[in-house]
This record gives sequence, structure tokens and C-alpha cells, in this order.
Amino acid sequence: MASDSLLYEVALGLLPGVGDMLTRQLISYCGSAKAVFTSHKGQLLKIPGIGQTLVQNMNPNQALQLAESILKQAEQQQVQLLFYTNPQYPARLKQIADAPCLLYYKGNADLNHAKIVSIVGTRQATDYGKRITEKIVSDLKKHNPVIVSGLAYGIDIFAHRAAVAAGLPTVGVMASGPDIIYPSVHRKTVEKMLESGGILTENTFGTKPDAPRFPARNRIIAGLGDCTIIVEAAIKGGALITADIANSYNKDVMAVPGNLDVKVSEGCNYLIKTNQAAIYTKLSDLEELLNWDEALAPAAVKHSKGLHLNAAEFEPEEWQIIELLHAHKEELMDNISWKVQIPVSRLASVLLGLEFKGVVKSLPGKKFALV
Repeated sequence: MASDSLLYEVALGLLPGVGDMLTRQLISYCGSAKAVFTSHKGQLLKIPGIGQTLVQNMNPNQALQLAESILKQAEQQQVQLLFYTNPQYPARLKQIADAPCLLYYKGNADLNHAKIVSIVGTRQATDYGKRITEKIVSDLKKHNPVIVSGLAYGIDIFAHRAAVAAGLPTVGVMASGPDIIYPSVHRKTVEKMLESGGILTENTFGTKPDAPRFPARNRIIAGLGDCTIIVEAAIKGGALITADIANSYNKDVMAVPGNLDVKVSEGCNYLIKTNQAAIYTKLSDLEELLNWDEALAPAAVKHSKGLHLNAAEFEPEEWQIIELLHAHKEELMDNISWKVQIPVSRLASVLLGLEFKGVVKSLPGKKFALV
């Protein structure tokens, strides 16, 4: 059952006139969502941005009732409600001023995964666009990133399907509620995505994908990725909006060059020409841009017994630990936790798993080293 605090967090955004910016403002002054509801009107009026009209129109009971029904739907449909104070909320989005305060998430991909790449493009994709999208995703496999896109026709759905085929987690960001898959013909792909990826939206249950919601959806795609790759795009369209948003967030943008006489190449070529995107011709372009070079992430580590450990044989968290211990010989458990960003509570079981595999050994004083 959802926590009491989550009920108030969901209800806060349902109050008339309270959007994401004001939600953060209220919580920073009151301390918590529940405190907003229990504060006297006089106290709320002292908060910058809170006017008389807003306070008078506040209907806590109505908001709390609606929040309760949302929590029930979420539980029934196995949808996680991630408020921005939740540790599972994407840290990359927290750095963005206009990020949604509440996300509806169904799936099991890690939204704070070490490497996330967003891939978007035109709905009118060509065979070239499809082939290049599949190649980008296939080449990325050695880095095991989460692939993010928007579930739309064309490049988006090609990116999701290529990720599923490559065994990579992929997250679809939607302009609708979590219960409305749009376009509905992509439902089968979504079912496969949910096995190791997920679907994500800021919109509540029953929200239809109206036109203004798509640019808002694009800011989440841009904010989630370490880099946004535009594969094919016309001069006007959602893909260029996403690139523009990513640039405004100081995120890396890459574009795949295309034929000069093809309409859906004009947007990508324009982004490259105007230095709004780095050119993507091969995986090493992205590796250099994001410092993912193989020199920084070797694919194999030599075991003390002369065996070679390969990244493909381990989970990403396990491999991070192996690389760290390979570089530093031995490390305190607390240092490992801090350096690879795994909570100590979870790290203990990961280290134990590596011990069972005969890769890691524990030393006195809570230290660990490769066998």
C-alpha cells in the first residue's frame, strides 16, 4: 500500500493553479506535501508566488479524494508513482527547472542507469532511417545503455524494437496517461518493452494524447538521455523540438547526416550545419563525445589466475565493481559504494554474488579485492 506522504504528494499537483514550479516552491517552504495541506492559510500567503485567489480556491478534500483514486488505479495497474523526492525518480530530470514533479512509471528499467541514450526522429522514416537506427542500437549494445524514445511511428518505434531485439532495456515516454498506449498498434511492442524496460509519462490515468502534450513529452525524452540522437527529421517537427530542448538543457545532441535531396534529411543536416548537433557517423563519435571510449571502459579484465573476465558475462553493477577493483587492487566497502553509486544495503548482495562466482574475495576490515 502507498505511503501517507505519497497521497499528499499526488494531491498537491491536483490543487487548482498548482503546477510543477509552485509544487516545488510550496514544499521548499513548508517542508513536505502534507505540511502544505496542514498549514494555515495565513502561512501559505507569506510564500512568494502564492496569492489570495490560489489559497481561497484550494480544496484539500477534493484533491485528496482524487489522489486516493489515482493511488488505487496505480496499484491495480502496477504503475509506480515517482515524486521528485523519491530516490528512484530520474536524477537527470532533477537538474531541469521545468521537469515534472510526478511521474507515472510502469516497468523495471533503472531510470538512473549509468548510461541512457535518447533516439528520436521523423514519423515518415525511410528504409535508410530504419537501417541506421537498428545499427546505432546494435552497436550500442556493448555499453548496455537504456534506450529512450517516444513510441511514435517511424524512428521512435524502430529504436524501441531494435533495443528489444538487442536485449537492451528501452523506455517509451508517452504524451498520454499510463493506461493509454498511443498509437495503439504499438501495444505488442510495449508488452515486450515492459519485460526489461518500461513506459513513462507525467500524465494521469485516462489522459488522451492531445497535440500540446507532445512537446511537453519531448522535454522528458531530452532530459532523460545523456545524449539525444536525431536519425531523420524534417526542418519542422517533433524531433527538432526535442533537439532544441536538449540544447537548452546543455545536453549533448547528435544527428545522422542524410541525402541532400530527401525531405526527412533536411532537419539533421541543418542541425549539423548550424552546430546544434554533433555529427553521428559511427559509434566512436558518440563514445568520444560522452567519454565512453573503450580506454575508459575495457571490455575485459585479466583475472589473477590468468583468466579473462568479459563484461558481457556480468551485470552492469557487477562489472563496475570488477573494473574498480582491477584499477585499485583493494577497496573498502564504503568506498566501493560511493565510487560506483550503489547503496551499501544492495552492494552487500552484489559483492556476495561475485564471491560465489569466484571473482571477488573479502579481506579483513570490510575490504574487497579481485581473486
